[in-house]
Amino acid sequence: MTTKKPPIPIPLLMLIGIMAISFSSIFIKWSDAPASVQGMYRLLFTSLLMLPFARPHSGAVHKLSTTDWVLLIFSGIMLALHFLLWMGSLSYTSVASSTMIMALEPVFIMLGAFVLYKERTAASAMLGVAIAIGGVCFIGWGDIGVSADNLKGDLLSVGGTAAVAVHMLISQKLVAQMPSYLYSLIVFSVAAVVFALYNLVMGIPFFDYPLTEWGIFLLLAIVPTVFGHLLFNWMMQYLSATTVSMSILAEPVVASILAYLLLSENLSNLQWAGGLLVMIGMAVYLWAERKKVDSVPPALENAS
Repeated sequence: MTTKKPPIPIPLLMLIGIMAISFSSIFIKWSDAPASVQGMYRLLFTSLLMLPFARPHSGAVHKLSTTDWVLLIFSGIMLALHFLLWMGSLSYTSVASSTMIMALEPVFIMLGAFVLYKERTAASAMLGVAIAIGGVCFIGWGDIGVSADNLKGDLLSVGGTAAVAVHMLISQKLVAQMPSYLYSLIVFSVAAVVFALYNLVMGIPFFDYPLTEWGIFLLLAIVPTVFGHLLFNWMMQYLSATTVSMSILAEPVVASILAYLLLSENLSNLQWAGGLLVMIGMAVYLWAERKKVDSVPPALENAS
């Protein structure tokens, strides 16, 4: 994990990113288009918005090795799979249940980071993870797996969580050696192409959608993708994949509140209590990670 300090305070960046990605499930619920179409245009529009600002990073493209390109393509495939499965899960289960399962992402990433990068997590940080995971379990307890449709949605969300964990682990490796902006642009473009091929093979229409749907596609690109995923990819220059994913544990809390306000999805007292546990768990984890960074000797810190 790098110890560079970002030009903007990390807590502010995390707050912006969490708020942005929390609107994703709301926009998806508002749309009647297939999940694969939502995902395709979400990533296509994001790539088009990013393209005019990519020129300063164009020189880095020539430095990419064959291995880098393979990893970039695989990361894009995993991102597309994440969106396809998770966005699809919202057709079968509630926002609270789906985002609760997605919040298990740090568990997948911690295991992967240990296996691939030998990245160890302090006991105090693990305690924070346990508290936060317990909190998100409370959030989704009221409606998880009680019917065949809910169970299908839950399984789709688990698959989407595993896919995004792989995507984040690849991000940690590649962003350390190439501009995060270029990484995001390439991966988003690859994922958009994957969606286009999927829709073509499945015979899903590309254009036959009302104007309101196109507005939702654009909102999905700007809000949760640019100010969410793109921002979190950029933060990977300064934080580990585990730390970034841990911040996303706040998404079930914010998304559930938004679903209550905008979709009339009710929350129980147990779910509100879970939200409090998530915040406590995040605070414990981030405190433990900050202690680890602060303990790095100055000479080693400058070497990064």
